[in-house]
Amino acid sequence: MCGIVGVLGFDGQKAIDLNKSLLRSMANELVHRGPDDEGMHLQGPLGFGFRRLSIVDLSGGNQPFYNDDKSIVMICNGEIFNYKELRHFLREKGYKFKTECDVEVIVYLYEEYGTEFLNMLNGQFAFALYDYNAKKLLLARDHVGIAPLFYSCLPNGIVFGSEIKALLKHPDVKRAVNLQALDQIISFPGMVSPNTMFESILSLNSGHYLMCSEKDIQIKKYWDLDYVLEETEMTDNRSEECLIQELDSVLKKSISYRLNADVPVGYYLSGGIDSSLVASLAQESNPGYRPNSFSIIFDDAGLDERSYQRQMVRLLKTKHSEILFKEVDFENRIRQAVFHAESPLKESYNTCSLALSKLVNDKGIKVVLSGEGADELFAGYVGYRFDDAQRGNADVLSNYELMMEREARKKLWGDENFFYEKNYFSFNQTRSAIYSASVNGKMPEIEKLHEGIVDHGLIDKRSSLHKRSYVDFKLRISDHLVADHGDRVGYANSVEVRYPFLDIDLINFLAKVPSRFKLKDGVEKYILKKYASQYVPKEIISREKFSFVAQNSKQLLQNEWVLDLLSYETIKKQGYFNPDTVERLKQMYQNDVMRPNTTFETDLLMIVITFGMFLDLFQIPNH
Repeated sequence: MCGIVGVLGFDGQKAIDLNKSLLRSMANELVHRGPDDEGMHLQGPLGFGFRRLSIVDLSGGNQPFYNDDKSIVMICNGEIFNYKELRHFLREKGYKFKTECDVEVIVYLYEEYGTEFLNMLNGQFAFALYDYNAKKLLLARDHVGIAPLFYSCLPNGIVFGSEIKALLKHPDVKRAVNLQALDQIISFPGMVSPNTMFESILSLNSGHYLMCSEKDIQIKKYWDLDYVLEETEMTDNRSEECLIQELDSVLKKSISYRLNADVPVGYYLSGGIDSSLVASLAQESNPGYRPNSFSIIFDDAGLDERSYQRQMVRLLKTKHSEILFKEVDFENRIRQAVFHAESPLKESYNTCSLALSKLVNDKGIKVVLSGEGADELFAGYVGYRFDDAQRGNADVLSNYELMMEREARKKLWGDENFFYEKNYFSFNQTRSAIYSASVNGKMPEIEKLHEGIVDHGLIDKRSSLHKRSYVDFKLRISDHLVADHGDRVGYANSVEVRYPFLDIDLINFLAKVPSRFKLKDGVEKYILKKYASQYVPKEIISREKFSFVAQNSKQLLQNEWVLDLLSYETIKKQGYFNPDTVERLKQMYQNDVMRPNTTFETDLLMIVITFGMFLDLFQIPNH
């Protein structure tokens, strides 16, 4: 994958006069995403800039790509994994390819089908395509949202890019905090598109495309996760053995797709079942090959998984590299993590992943496979074991609180009985305490905006497990785990991360698998564990779920520069948080006994600390 930027003007000015230096400046902000080559297109009102990380067709795959008469131009950050089938199909229709690059198919698919081709793609991609005949710009993001794509609507045009820092080079893009995005970080697993931390910059939603002309901008959904209805589950009489055979077929195909590259492909080994299974299946498809594998280890026994990681290394005989991550590394990398996430952080593991991708880069590897995504799709979190009556704490809520909590759930999820992570009405007291008076004054408007955070129609009439899985998919995966945590920390060190469990064919298969096969007799990820028993040691399959967590904000309070960030005067001057509440949090976290459980609790002080870094790094004005 790579980095893309672009500007489309509506005022008649020629791109060659207006945008050449601007495009180069924007593209240069993304050199870490594409250190190998660059490209540019300037014609009429349009300017495209491109930075390349060479993975497929090393000598001939630089962009932009054009159709035969150059009326269509396209740049893409991504990989189209089923491109060989699509090329064969297009050749039969008479199209001739100029390169062996995977993303060239997008140009001809658009020429043949218009936007209808998007669901023909299996990949991780964000692309921009301009049709000079129709005078329209098409921006599209993959089904899951693995590849980010940001844009800003200007008075006389639109500007877009793979990362926000590129857009900030444009003089008309304003720097101001989006309070709704900040509240999503505090209230939910993370931000949700179209929100970014910048008021003037939007993120294209996963599974959506944007069509832009001088007349208007239209955004349309082409795909969403659609679980089988609960009543239909009851009539599905497929056997466990049948489903395991189907899982075997689709998962092996997914991994085969993601091993396609003209450079070596390595593996992340976390010590859990997901990355272990991915590595085992990848090895099976290429016997005799010794790939590179990578792990992170800790001095803290509560965080360390090296015994399980090394067990897989011995089994697979990989060329293994591991990095010991210490508290000082956390402290040294936290600002870098905020810079690349372009957002405050609520957990610290981005710092670990930055160190890990740096290790990958140091070993000369550009592509790694990850096990991310399995927990959300196979019911891997502890929450899947408990229904609303068990987890909703209804027995400890007063009648009034229960009534208000149900109202909050109805607004958020469309289901007053669906419990997700916390009692949101009760959590309002925490939110109110952490915010300044001026921010609290805007909360009614922000809460109203949260009501459309997910499609209620895709929760209704689904099993409780699939309701939870859908919300996890929309709130946790796209804009958090595979965007700020996956894409950004990988590309910070010019490493592309691929996710076999987030293959669109696998997701569509799992959407039709009855929930009773994902959670059975209290066992999470039941069908995946059953399948994995052929490939992964039983000690790894049967081990208790181990969340990937790292150090918390308690460690940061030992540093003077952090205490300066949290000083009463600084917090009051910034105007976003309540300085009295921040002082109380500091005192709590400095208590020797106090240790926030970041697996289940929001580390509020981490958000405040990294928000201060965010304001400083991106030169955001006070509230």
